[in-house]
Amino acid sequence: MKVFITGGTGAIGQYVTLEVANRGHEVFVLSRTPEKYAPMLKIPVSGGGSIKIIKGLMTEFFLMEEYVKGMDAVISIALGWGNEPVSMLTNDTAATVNLLEISEKAGVGKFIFTSSTAAMGNCTPGINEMSCNKPTNLYGSTKSAIEAYVIGFSQYFPEAGKDPKMVSMKRNVIRPGYTFGTPCFPGGTVQLDPRFRDIAKAVVNNEPVKLTKHDGTQFLSGAQIAKVYADLLESDLNEEVFLALAADFITWERIAEIALEEYPKSTSVIEAEDKGWDSTPSLYGVDKIKTVFGLEFRGEDEVRAHMKWSLEDALSQK
Repeated sequence: MKVFITGGTGAIGQYVTLEVANRGHEVFVLSRTPEKYAPMLKIPVSGGGSIKIIKGLMTEFFLMEEYVKGMDAVISIALGWGNEPVSMLTNDTAATVNLLEISEKAGVGKFIFTSSTAAMGNCTPGINEMSCNKPTNLYGSTKSAIEAYVIGFSQYFPEAGKDPKMVSMKRNVIRPGYTFGTPCFPGGTVQLDPRFRDIAKAVVNNEPVKLTKHDGTQFLSGAQIAKVYADLLESDLNEEVFLALAADFITWERIAEIALEEYPKSTSVIEAEDKGWDSTPSLYGVDKIKTVFGLEFRGEDEVRAHMKWSLEDALSQK
């Protein structure tokens, strides 16, 4: 397949790009700065796949129309940020919905949209893909709105007063939770959460590691989540939503312990503030990716690998 990916050089996207290419597909990655990601093109790709990086922005609507021509699939990962409702609407919602529409009109067969658990709102007991979205912030509202367009885009009216045209493109949604990962090529993108960095910095400098007791999540690495994208891409599913998180819950306290295990000469101690958080967390249900794709992820090995990288990075800056 020829696959067009927006955000294909980001923290998640770089791994999706490589996973899809390694499965033998031709991948075309949209980037604002292709020259920055030239090292990505030097990574060996197996299975006859290939990677090409092309310059452009999602908000360049006419350019997007040219790029999706001849594509078999589109994977939308890029986030167009804004600080207020209208700017989010313009930069993310409108840009993604435009890509959705032009992809269908260009004859693209498959469209995968990257949403977020933020579209669902607070994590409550039993929450899964069947739960009603109740976003609690602008980011989550934006993602939820785009989901509605993606799943609800079953027909459109090419001409006023004429019969509707049924949409033939298969449209699916992936909702990542907390995703992290080390760069998969020199100069590649790293996850933005500063807590890995701050823990590593404290440990190598023998400073206290200050955390909140029982704070954590279902960590999933970019390399792991890429398998969900690739399996969904190669399926014939339509109008489905998939949560993509690890099955296990890892606390930041545990991550700090891992950092101390990996750097045993440190004299740092963990100071976890008790804010009354429940020791038994609510978890997102991840049975669907296991039932449909046979995928079940555990986060600790990947978390350990990322902490090793974070420690090396912190040591290089001493």
